[in-house]
Amino acid sequence: MSDAPSPAAEPSPARGTVTFAEGDFHALSAALAADPQFNNRRLETRRKILALGKIAAREAGRHGQILDCRSSLHHPHPLNGMRVTRIRAALFRGKGERRRLAGILGAELGGDLASAHRNGHLFLSIEAEALEAGLSLHPEAWYDGQNLVNRVQREGIGPWRAELNSLGVPWRLQMHDWKGRWDCGALTTEALEEYLSYYRPGDHRLAVSRRWPAPPGARGAALGPAAGEEIVAEALRLLPLYRFTVWSAASDFLFG
Repeated sequence: MSDAPSPAAEPSPARGTVTFAEGDFHALSAALAADPQFNNRRLETRRKILALGKIAAREAGRHGQILDCRSSLHHPHPLNGMRVTRIRAALFRGKGERRRLAGILGAELGGDLASAHRNGHLFLSIEAEALEAGLSLHPEAWYDGQNLVNRVQREGIGPWRAELNSLGVPWRLQMHDWKGRWDCGALTTEALEEYLSYYRPGDHRLAVSRRWPAPPGARGAALGPAAGEEIVAEALRLLPLYRFTVWSAASDFLFG
């Protein structure tokens, strides 16, 4: 994802109940994604998704998981290829855990952990035709990807399979931009072994996500007051998988 240049550049989150409108989706459409005239409209959307991310981060904290929240840019910029087709809120390891990891990685490798995509993270997002929630390991978060690979090698496929299958349909495991699908709920050992035979931390993005389709003319529930609450609740269902996957002092399969 494209992160804001610094935490100071974050807008204030929207107040009150977050309800998406037609314009939130329309301003991210292919025809308007590069048009700076829609920056203010996309800023409203960014404030909404950031508000949901902050709610999710607070709830995660109540469950003992300290996460920082960062939102993606709402204006065309080289970081997003001069097109804003998606706006995300990313929830990633808190400052204390980032400092601990940076101390182990060293200055060269651990110098930019304040960027969300350099950490395994939970996310909530909106694009022109869908809402989405998920867990993402960007190639630059290779240490979290390697932590997962090492853990599965040590413990076997079973525990990872159980975490993924507990999510059920319509959650799915994905790799990078590949078209292959690994649907949660009935994943087999063989299917996950196949996945890991291709997955390379540092080269591929790993994601576990759920989408709520919202095409033009059929946005339906995506425009209702419960949509924001639902994607927050579903993102929080990923906390056990997040803890299982990413490196932490309590889940060290990278250095320990």
